[in-house]
Amino acid sequence: MNTLQYAGRLFSVDTLDARFTSTTPQSRIDPARPFPNKASYNVSRDGRAGAEVTAKGVSPPRWKSPEFFYHALVFLVVVPLMFKTVYDVSKSSHPEYHRFAHLLSPGWIPGRMVDNSDSQYSSFRENVPYLFLLMTLHPLLRRLFDIFYSPVDQASKSKLKITTIGGNSPLSSDYARAERRLNERVTFDVGFSILFLIALHGFSAPKILMILYINYTIATQLHRDYVPAATWIFNIAILFANELGRGYPYSDLANFLSSWSYLRDSPKRDPIANWGTVLDSYGGLTPRWEILFNVTVLRLISFNLDYYWSLDRTEGSPIEKKQFDPANLSERDRVDIPAKHQDYSFRNYLAYTLYAPLYLAGPILTFNDYISQQRYAPQSIDWNRTLLYGIRFLICLLSMEVMIHFTYVIAISKAQPAWAVYTPFQLSMLGYFSLHHIWLKLLLPWRLFRLWSLLDGIDPPENVVRCMSDNYSVFGFWRGWHRSYNRWIIRYIYIPLGGSGGPSTRGKLGQVRAVFNLLVSFTFVAMWHDIQLRLLVWGWLISLFVLPETITTLLFPRKSWEKHKEAYRVICGIGAVGNILMMMSANLVGFAVGLDGLKGLVQGIVGSYSGLFFLAVACAALYTGVQIMFELREQELRRGIKLKC
Repeated sequence: MNTLQYAGRLFSVDTLDARFTSTTPQSRIDPARPFPNKASYNVSRDGRAGAEVTAKGVSPPRWKSPEFFYHALVFLVVVPLMFKTVYDVSKSSHPEYHRFAHLLSPGWIPGRMVDNSDSQYSSFRENVPYLFLLMTLHPLLRRLFDIFYSPVDQASKSKLKITTIGGNSPLSSDYARAERRLNERVTFDVGFSILFLIALHGFSAPKILMILYINYTIATQLHRDYVPAATWIFNIAILFANELGRGYPYSDLANFLSSWSYLRDSPKRDPIANWGTVLDSYGGLTPRWEILFNVTVLRLISFNLDYYWSLDRTEGSPIEKKQFDPANLSERDRVDIPAKHQDYSFRNYLAYTLYAPLYLAGPILTFNDYISQQRYAPQSIDWNRTLLYGIRFLICLLSMEVMIHFTYVIAISKAQPAWAVYTPFQLSMLGYFSLHHIWLKLLLPWRLFRLWSLLDGIDPPENVVRCMSDNYSVFGFWRGWHRSYNRWIIRYIYIPLGGSGGPSTRGKLGQVRAVFNLLVSFTFVAMWHDIQLRLLVWGWLISLFVLPETITTLLFPRKSWEKHKEAYRVICGIGAVGNILMMMSANLVGFAVGLDGLKGLVQGIVGSYSGLFFLAVACAALYTGVQIMFELREQELRRGIKLKC
């Protein structure tokens, strides 16, 4: 295999996540039907695509057309200029350097300082060596545990039965093997996760376990009609309580107890007041557990609602009724088919909510999917693909290191510079590279923890499908960014609210309802990230910016332009440029410079004729980028890959 072929496999969507290119699992194939059209499944299991085919509705390649020679020229000129511009404003010779120099630290690249001023990424960066060690030891410990573990004695084995269509029969060997695997893995997960939790949070671990127990009680002890409402109220209340209570320090509890009237004059008052401070001093590696708990809240809701929906299951297993192979279920089946009633035990719940590889940042795995993968090893995990995925992670990590050693965008924005000193092009690049820094600092932990999970035998969804610079649609960006969270929102919020409506509300009414449901969903997304006004504004802006895309889709339906495809492509390109500008604005408000910072950036860009001229040139360059994005997606379609982002 030559270098180009290896690079093609390394950066293929199949390496990123086998869900994007794998054919339908055998459990979903009707043997009475012919195999699906080859054009729909033209990528092999190892990601090597066959010869490109022109599927229905897909245009022939445009890469060698005169238009794309122009786009290539623009790309080759503009992209290096973008990097050079940010590099120039980061030099020690720049007039504003003195404002942010104190935020820089000595770097490992000779002659370069490093911008490690982002506290979130700095924490991750410092702990990367320890995380690598942990993700190596954890799978090895599991394998040692599997060797010495004996789940049940022979007497209890003989009592196990399975109900089949014909009645009771002895447990099949496949079923016994699956149950043993589930029991082994969950037992190890509970033990390891408790130790992991104590190491991370010290004496705060009991607070987390108490929250988990209350949530489990809501699901299993309340009348089923109250479970959904009680689940949402409790978990949203926990988000606010964790924020306002700052993780409930023991010192606050001790002060409260010491304030009781009968203890005011007690000689034991001082010891009572001091024990809280002592416990708080042993907060583990991550004392502020409440910051990381938001991801666990999603798992708490997932368990409760999966359990609630499982109560609606009629007699008999859906797997038996549809005659699926339980060892080869599609991801959709693993998520949708409820686990067995006995699977919703507190032990399984504890193993799921505290599963070490995904505990800190995800990706998000539903409870049903977790139990299914614990019982049957997912066939999507391939060691060669996992190795390529690990190499791809290292490339992303190196890219981030190069970026923070040569471009100091975070330090510049934190120093609150005099924006008037920068040219419109420099201002736009500061905002653009700030977004790239945010994209990378979130991508890296998500991929590292997913890699850890893959090494452990669990295949969660990939969170980031496309590069930040390869997005032109608000809907597509939301589907491909934090993808597992997007799917969680759809399953547990958007669809229960009604989605875009049923057949009776299709068309314009369905679109209005879909936008309203998106507004509710993004409001929760903003609160979940952090209870801050700027994030609420971000959520509402994203919902608002869906409207132009929705309206133009209604005004310019694709079917009406079948005879004018080239004109339609141009119109879509112009609309996509507007989408990109709006998405950049919303994300700068929510995650980078805030409202005031965005105001300074915008005024600096459009506050002069030269700035307006630059904006026009920038839009033309974005149009080139959009056309390249369009063609990349057409190329995927020619290979039988259809992604909704």
